Amino acid sequence: MVMQKELNYELDLGDPEVTGGISVFDPEFDEVFYYDGDDLGVRLFPTKTSFRVWAPTASAAYVVLYKTNEGRPIKEIPMHRSSRGTWVLTVEESLEGWLYTYKVLVGRQFNEVLDPYSFAVAVNGDKSAIVDLKKSNPDKWTAARPPFLHQTDAIIYELHVRDLTIHPQSGAHHKGKYLGAAERGTKGPNGIATGLDYIVNLGVTHVQLLPVAQYSSKSVDETAPDGTTYNWGYDPKNYNVPEGYYATDPYEPLTRIKELKHLIQACHDAGLRVIMDVVYNHVADAYSNALGKLVPGYFFRYWDKTALNLSNGSGCGNDTASERLMMRKFILDSVKFWATEYHFDGFRFDLMGLHDIETMNQVRSMLTKIDPGMVLIGEGWYLNTAMDDSKKANIYNSWQMPGVGQFNDSLRNTLKGNPFEERAQGFVGGGKFLENEVRKGIVGGIPYNEYIHSIVAEPNQNVNYVECHDNHTMWDKLKLTNGYDTRRTRRRMQRLSTAIVLLSQGISFIHAGQEFMRTKFGLENSYNLPDEINRIDWERAAQHQDDINYVKRLIAVRRNHSAFRMPTTAQIKEHLVFEDTPGHAIGFTLRAYAGGDTSKHLYVLFNANHGSIHVQLPALGEWKALFGQEHIEQLDDLSLEVEGLSTVVLEIRK
Repeated sequence: MVMQKELNYELDLGDPEVTGGISVFDPEFDEVFYYDGDDLGVRLFPTKTSFRVWAPTASAAYVVLYKTNEGRPIKEIPMHRSSRGTWVLTVEESLEGWLYTYKVLVGRQFNEVLDPYSFAVAVNGDKSAIVDLKKSNPDKWTAARPPFLHQTDAIIYELHVRDLTIHPQSGAHHKGKYLGAAERGTKGPNGIATGLDYIVNLGVTHVQLLPVAQYSSKSVDETAPDGTTYNWGYDPKNYNVPEGYYATDPYEPLTRIKELKHLIQACHDAGLRVIMDVVYNHVADAYSNALGKLVPGYFFRYWDKTALNLSNGSGCGNDTASERLMMRKFILDSVKFWATEYHFDGFRFDLMGLHDIETMNQVRSMLTKIDPGMVLIGEGWYLNTAMDDSKKANIYNSWQMPGVGQFNDSLRNTLKGNPFEERAQGFVGGGKFLENEVRKGIVGGIPYNEYIHSIVAEPNQNVNYVECHDNHTMWDKLKLTNGYDTRRTRRRMQRLSTAIVLLSQGISFIHAGQEFMRTKFGLENSYNLPDEINRIDWERAAQHQDDINYVKRLIAVRRNHSAFRMPTTAQIKEHLVFEDTPGHAIGFTLRAYAGGDTSKHLYVLFNANHGSIHVQLPALGEWKALFGQEHIEQLDDLSLEVEGLSTVVLEIRK
C-alpha cells in the first residue's frame, strides 16, 4: 500500500447560510441532511434520464454532458434543490452513451467531479458514463451461487487478477485480463493445469480477488501499453466501477463490467465463490476525490477541524469517516451493488479497524439478508485514527461484531515469525515456547479456557493464515530466518505451517502460490513492482507438484471432515481435546463425531522438531492413518512415532 504523509488542505466548506448555519462537522448535519433514498446517481429510462446527487453545502449544481472523454462539454444543465440536501434533474430523453459530470458551487468555488455513485466511466474514470447495465450481462448470467452456508467452511485463495495468467507459460489467451482468469482448459509447463482449472483442482471454496474496483490512474494508467504499470489496487478512485486495466477494451464503458461478470460467472460455474477485496477506509487523494469535492469536509476524518488536519491511520494520506451517516450509506450501497449486480459472494475489508463497529454490523446484516452464505472478513488492526477506540471495528472489539471475521495476525506471527522483524523465527522455524500461542489458533481464536484464549467469541470471526499479499511470502521469510537449513528442510517447514492453517478451527486463508513456495525474490512490499516479481510462476508450480499435491490432500481432509470447521465455540470446547506431547509439538483429538463428522475420533499431531518424536495415543480404539502416512515410523492403538517437521492425522471410524 502506498504510504503518504499527512496533508492539510485549504477547503472552502461553503456558505453557512446554505445549510442554515449548520457546519458539516456538527452532529446535527446528519440529522438534517441524511438522505435514505435508493436513487442517488443516474437512472436510465427509455424516454428519460434522471440524476440525483447529495450536495447539501452547494448553492448551485449542474449536470455537465459530454459526447467524448477528451471533448468539450456539450451541455450544462442546472439541477434543482430537492429533499435532504440532494439536487435532482430529469432530462426528457434517453442519454444512453453520453458521459457526464456534476458541477457544484461550494462557497465561492465551482467543483466539477464525476458521480461518486457511477457504475460506469470513461477510460481512467474522470467522467461518468450513462449505460444500460442489462447490456453488460454475459451469456448464461445467473444469480445462482455455489452452495455454501457456514463461514467456517471457507477455504479462501487470495489472488490478483493479473498475476494469475500474465506468466508467459500460463497458457491463457487473454493474459492478465478478467477473461484470462476465466479461461478453462489452460495448460502450462509439463502439461499442468493452470489458471482457473488449477484453482478448482486445488479444492478451495473461495477465490478472493485483490481490489478490482477502479483505482487511481497515477498507479495504473488504463491507457498505458499492457505491462508498463502494475499495482495491487489499494488506492481507490471509483468505488462502484471495475478497474479497466484488466479489461480487453478500457475505452468502452460496458466492456470492463461485462468481463468482470464473466469471470465471476465462470467461477460460479466451476463451483467457486468469489470474495471482493474492498478499500473503503481511504481514497487515493482526498482533495481531488469526488466525495471530497462534492461536500468538502464531510466524508473524511480530521484531527483538527479548524486546521483541517486529515486523520491518517491508513498511512495513505486520509481516513474516510464511516461513522458519518452518508459515508456509512455510501459503503452499504456500494457493497449491496457489488453483491447484487455482480453476484460477489463475500467481502474482505481492507484496514477494517479504521471503520466503525456499527457500519460493519450493518454490512453483516445486509449481506446475510442477500445470502446467508456471504463471507465478511477484514483487517481489524488497531490504527491511530480520529475516532474513539471504543467505536473502532478492530480486533479488540471483535466481540461486538458477530459474524465479522478478523485476520488472526497472532497465529501468523507465531508460525512465521514477526513479519516486521526479519530474523524472528516462528514455531515451524525453531522459535521457542510458542506452543500455547499455536493452540490459540488451533481452537479458532476462541476463549477455550483460561490459558487458551485469543481474539474472538466464535470461530466464524477468526481467519487463520500464515501469508498474504502483504509482507514476505512464507518461503522468503524462511530464507531470512532459516537460511542455514537445507531447501528440503524449509519446504517441510512451509508444509507444516500450511497444515496448521488448514487443520485449525475457524476460516482458512491461503495466499496464491503458497502451496508451491511462492517467492517474490526477497522483496517484502511488491505493490507496484513488475510482473516478474508478482506473477504466479507456472514453471515453479510445475517443479513443485509434490508440494501442491500435499496441500490438495490437506484441503481434502478439511473439506471431508466437518470436525475441522465446527461453527460454534460450544462445539469446539466440547469436542476438541489437547493431548500430551513432547516440546515443540502439538497434539489434539476431535472426539465423539465432532461437528457431525463421519469419523468417531480424529487425532492430529504437528511435529515442529527436526527429529522424530514418540507420543502416547488416547485409548479410544483402533487408530488408522488418514493423512501423513509417509511420516509415520510406528503406529499402534496406544502410541505413535513420527519423523521431524511433519503433520499426521489419525482416525477411528466407529
